[in-house]
Amino acid sequence: MQNGFVKSFNGGLRDECLNETLLTSLPHARFVLNAWQHDYNHIRPHSKLGGRTPAEKAGEHVWGHAPRHVAITSTNHHGGAGLYL
Repeated sequence: MQNGFVKSFNGGLRDECLNETLLTSLPHARFVLNAWQHDYNHIRPHSKLGGRTPAEKAGEHVWGHAPRHVAITSTNHHGGAGLYL
């Protein structure tokens, strides 16, 4: 059984891109799929995201989480590097 989100995404990709385009070569397929992916992630608003694009959602600040580049220092004073990676 597939995840419902994946099934919906695959159906949209098939209906909106693959069934509409005659792909003539591998470079052409890559170009068409990259254009569709850009449109899907940066141009088209999604109702499940409150009318925002996935790129807008990914860029929003989430309170309570440190940025990924911040290292968490250890309170362990028994030696070692003192960082969790």
